[in-house]
Order: sequence, then structure tokens, then C-alpha cells
Amino acid sequence: MGPLISCDDHSVTSSPQPPTEPTDHSDHSGHAHPPHGSSHGPSAGASHGHSHSHSHGPAAPVSKHLRKVIAAVLIPFAAAVLVGMIVLWPGGAPAHERTGVGFDRQTQQGKVVSIELVDCKSVNAAQVPPSSGPSAPKGKAAPSGDCKKATVEIGTGPDRGHRFVEIVQPGAPRQLETGQGIVVAYAPAAPRDLQYSVIDVNRKLPLALLAGIFAIAVVVVGRLRGLFALIALAVSFSVLTLFILPAILQGSNPLVVGVVGASAIMLIALYMCHGLTARTSVAVLGTLASLLLIGLLGSVFIGWAFLSGNTDDNTGLIHGLYPHIDMSGLLLAGVIIGSLGVLDDVTVTQTSAVWELHQADPSMGPRALYRAGIRIGRDHIASVVNTLVLAYAGAALPLLLLFSIANSSVGAVANSELVAEEIVRTLVGSIGLVASVPVTTALAALVVSADRPGSPTAGAASGPSRSGRGRRRKR
Repeated sequence: MGPLISCDDHSVTSSPQPPTEPTDHSDHSGHAHPPHGSSHGPSAGASHGHSHSHSHGPAAPVSKHLRKVIAAVLIPFAAAVLVGMIVLWPGGAPAHERTGVGFDRQTQQGKVVSIELVDCKSVNAAQVPPSSGPSAPKGKAAPSGDCKKATVEIGTGPDRGHRFVEIVQPGAPRQLETGQGIVVAYAPAAPRDLQYSVIDVNRKLPLALLAGIFAIAVVVVGRLRGLFALIALAVSFSVLTLFILPAILQGSNPLVVGVVGASAIMLIALYMCHGLTARTSVAVLGTLASLLLIGLLGSVFIGWAFLSGNTDDNTGLIHGLYPHIDMSGLLLAGVIIGSLGVLDDVTVTQTSAVWELHQADPSMGPRALYRAGIRIGRDHIASVVNTLVLAYAGAALPLLLLFSIANSSVGAVANSELVAEEIVRTLVGSIGLVASVPVTTALAALVVSADRPGSPTAGAASGPSRSGRGRRRKR
């Protein structure tokens, strides 16, 4: 029979144990037998080997007592998260008068209806008026050659159908083409002819197509599990946009909102993708412990390093519009939420590895399982930490180039608040990732080794009614 994959199982069913290495120490009637006695005949060995193949699958339930212990920890935690979301629920972002600066501008959709090549000097396309003074900016006069005179038509809003002209210089980073969709900014206080200007191109179609390809690839490869992963991703994004962001804008403590929101995302995503099993619960506990460590370390070092969280134009605009927001708390909430996705991957992988090790050799005790699982975790740590550091470095690459152009020393670069934020974010998140491996592995080893072959749960699972040909685990 082929491998059986279910929604609540992290990996395929392992091949059955060979009949010459029986690990079940009891027969179907409950009488004890030595594990490797030579007095067993082939039929007895085959019987025990088959009994094991049904008793210890990756999704086999743990003992009833341990299920109660796990529930006693997770149910109050889930209830606290739910209460926190109810208490902090914002009911939408607060309204404010638009400043017309940066992203805080009114925008409409438009379309380039025609392009005409004109001499740049004839349309006064200079970025800075030319001057012959010694302190005049260099290279800012109108460029020689042809500029594009684009006629743009507004497609949305009260001025739909209105047209205006946009001049595009030859060396401009954003060039316009006929029929291209664009985004225009609207400044109602400006003169009529200057109210609209092109600020970006419309990228909705390629982005939507790319998202569709991603969704199809996930479903084709992951099948039902991939579908649930996409649903969990949509729910996570909904929690972020409907709860976390509006609650922070309404004035709630960013750290509290971040912890509650991240906990909700963790519970929804893990249980939806991996099922309501003890394995998933162990991953949740490991993720929760690591998030608490990240929150503690982040709070200490963000305060100690005097990181304000207000380091660029965007954060400055947020602080100007909503001065009551604690920007350092917002920074810490971002560290927690940013670490959550990688933490989920680490804890689920470690838990699944320990479960599979136990299925391969049910005689392994907690210490042996922990030692084997931690060896797997060390490889995972090396790759994940490197990935996290490179991700942050890639995002900050333009900034690092500016420091390189200025010939700044490594110490000066690291000491600047903008780079120090990324250093703290990276190292705090990485410490949480590293800690999640031994914590989750230890929890999984304790839980999965609590069931013994002679326990009532295992005995019920390996009753005579399931002996025979079948090797598939029933769900």
C-alpha cells in the first residue's frame, strides 16, 4: 500500500518494522514477553511486529492524562487570547485629516492615453532652476534631448475622465508608456492644473497573477495541507489588518497588541495546518515559550540601547499623525510578529522529527529522543539563523550601500540607530529561534515517550480486530 498522508500528520507513514525486531512487549491478550527472547517462533515475531505497526504511528494519541495536562495549559491560554482580542478590538482605524505627505495622500487610478516626444527645454523640465552661482547645484538643469509628454486620464473618483499632462525626463527611473495604468496623487488645495500628478504605476495585475501562481503551486504540491495553509495565511493577514494595526492606531499598547495578535495567529495557523493533535500542541507550547523569551530580551535591549523606533520618514510620519503611539513598543511588537513565522517552522519540524524518531524506535526513552532530536535541530538552527540574518541584510542593502559610499567604519555603522534596530531585531529573533529547538525537542520527547506499548491506549489501538493485512493507519 502507498504512504498515507492526512491533514493532521506532518509526514508520511513509516514502513512497518521487520518481524525479526519486535518491540511490543505484550501480546494481544496483555501477557508480558521478553523483548528479544529466542523462544518466540516466526509467527509470534510476526504477530508482535504487526501489532507495533498499528500501535505507534506519527499521529497516535498520547495518554489521556497527558492530553488533560496539555489542555489545562492551552485552553486557559487560548481563552486569555480571545478575551484580549475582545477587550482590545479597535472597531476600525481612527479617521484623520490627510496631510498630503508620503503615503498619506489621496490617490486615484489613471491611464496614460498618449505619449508625445518634446524637447525638454521647451517644457521647462529642469528639476532645479539653472544658476551660474558658485554654490548652484550641478547637473540639475533641463536635460538636452527629448522628454515624454504624457497625457493621463483619471479613471476613478469625482474627476473621472479629467485629463492632465505629465512630463517625464529621459533619465527618470519611472518611464511611462501608452495604455499603462498609473496611480495619481490628488491635492485638492492646489490650483486646478496642478491638483493631479503621477506618483506610481499600477502593479495590481502582475502582483495578482504572481499570487495566483503561488496559490496554485501550494495546493498542487501540498494538496489539502496546502489549501489549509493558504486559509491560515488569509486568517493571519486578517488578524494583522483588522486587529493589530487598527488597535495600535487607536492608542492601545503596541506590545500588548502584538503579543495578543501574534498568539492568535500562532493558534489559528498551527492548529488549522496541522490539526488538533498533541504534536501540534507541543509545537504551540514551544513557540509560546520562545516568544516570551523574545519579548523579554527585546524589551531589555531596546530600552538599554535607547532605540526610539522613529528612524525614517515613514515612522516619522506615523509619529506626527499619531503622537500617542509608543514607537519603541511598536518596534518590539514588530520583532515578536516578525519572529513568529520562522518559529512556527522550527517548532513544528522539531516536534515532527521527535515523533518520527519514536515511531522508528519506540524503545527510545526521553533522553535518547532528545539527543537524536537535538542533532536534527542543530542543522536546522544553522540554516534558519543564516536565512534570518541574510533576509534583514537584504532588506537594508540600500542603507548599507549609503554607509559604504560614505566610507563609514563598521563600528560607526552599527552604532547608528537605523542599523542598531536591525541588529537588535536580528539577534533577539535568532536567540529565540535557537532557544526554541531544545525547548520544543524536550517537550516533544517527554510527551511522545509517555505512552508505553502496554498502556490501555496502545492496547486499544492494537486489538485483534486490526490484525491482518492492513498497514494503513486509520484516522
